[in-house]
Amino acid sequence: MAILGWVLIIALFAVGLAGAVYPILPGALAIYLAFFVYGWFFSFDPFGAGFWITQTLIVVVLFVADYVVGAWGVKKFGGSRASVIGSTIGLILGPFLIPAFGLLIGPFVGAFAGELIAGSKPGKALKVSFGSLLGLFSSTVVKVVLQIAMVVLFFIWIGRY
Repeated sequence: MAILGWVLIIALFAVGLAGAVYPILPGALAIYLAFFVYGWFFSFDPFGAGFWITQTLIVVVLFVADYVVGAWGVKKFGGSRASVIGSTIGLILGPFLIPAFGLLIGPFVGAFAGELIAGSKPGKALKVSFGSLLGLFSSTVVKVVLQIAMVVLFFIWIGRY
């Protein structure tokens, strides 16, 4: 049973880290679930209130940062609310519509279309679209760093026990 437990934990960590790059996967929540799997298979004893508060705060920061950093890129380049919405829709649909490059093309096209719908000229819409990519890359870096921190803290916490 211990092997099954560790296989599930590592699989959830992998799904979680992949979710930092591929938005349809439940990134931070998969990592968070891995902590419960450890508890169910082994023990919840290593996890005190400090562990749960720290990990929960990281998850909250991840969710807030994911939206804020992505929207920041669009807004930084003069984008409207419509381009933020378009970029988000493109981020979700892009990987399904264009499997190989949809993760990049989707937000770019979504922000471009949203900005055109908002009444901007094509030159400004193009600039905003590049801002959406900057926001996407920045958001991905933040998510990867914080999710790796979650995993490292987990191993530190169980190692101390």
